Amino acid sequence: MAGLKQIKVKIRSVQKTGTVTKAMEAVSAVKMRKAQQRALAGRAYARAASATLARVSGSRALASHPLTTWREPKRALYVVITSDKGLAGGLNSGVLRATSRDIAERGLSTESVHVIAVGRKASEYFTNRGYTIESYHPNTDAITTELIERVVTEAGSRFMSGAVDVVYIAYQNFISTFEQRPTLRTIYPLSIAELAKVVADIVPAKGAYAEAVDTSTSAVYTIEPSEEEVLNVILPKLAGIFVYHALLESQASEHSARMVAMKGASDKAKELTHSLTLKFNKARQAAITREVSEITGGMEAMSTN
Repeated sequence: MAGLKQIKVKIRSVQKTGTVTKAMEAVSAVKMRKAQQRALAGRAYARAASATLARVSGSRALASHPLTTWREPKRALYVVITSDKGLAGGLNSGVLRATSRDIAERGLSTESVHVIAVGRKASEYFTNRGYTIESYHPNTDAITTELIERVVTEAGSRFMSGAVDVVYIAYQNFISTFEQRPTLRTIYPLSIAELAKVVADIVPAKGAYAEAVDTSTSAVYTIEPSEEEVLNVILPKLAGIFVYHALLESQASEHSARMVAMKGASDKAKELTHSLTLKFNKARQAAITREVSEITGGMEAMSTN
């Protein structure tokens, strides 16, 4: 009977785990939809910002601005966005592997790579491998203006001072509920082509939001009071779009991956519960049969005597 008790305890434990994973699945689904809606809501602004950069792209001041000047990428700064928590399948490992592969393909040494880690997983990964962590920012559900400004300011100051020659951002791009793709973009030097790619990534290829219509418009701009003053203000704001939408895409990917992982865990919990229940019933039936056999044997022995 001790075996029956142990099986029953396992069944209850698995059922409790299944209840928790089912709740986590529902919470992640809601958070995923909210992250998608926020990204889509900011698409008009991102489109307008891209158009703004396109309008001033012909100016001499933009071509010579420190934030748009191309240099040979001998030293790089990576802004790596991961989650603080696990239970999301291969979400974080995908970004970390993609970043490490990019570093290797560019022939960059550990000493020439600096990292701004957004998320505990990124900080732990690159710290353990000897990379220089310029700063660490927790990745919570709240995407604040302060966080975006800090990341953009840190990256911009390192690029303008010449400490690094290029700034990349690595994150999980949300493709659909069941697909997330590790993506790397170039923040600095700032370019129209990279900004256009970020804007294009905002609407997912599949799902309920795939057919969203862009209603933004562009206009012709007169630059006042001077090109230099205006560019000093708008270029960091445009770089902020990279960080903002990367954080949104990363959040949507995280919640999507966790939802799928928790759904799989819930399904496995149901299967295991069913398997353990069958095992319990078989063990109980065997115990009953054994007891009946013992009683029958005892009665036969008594009648013989």
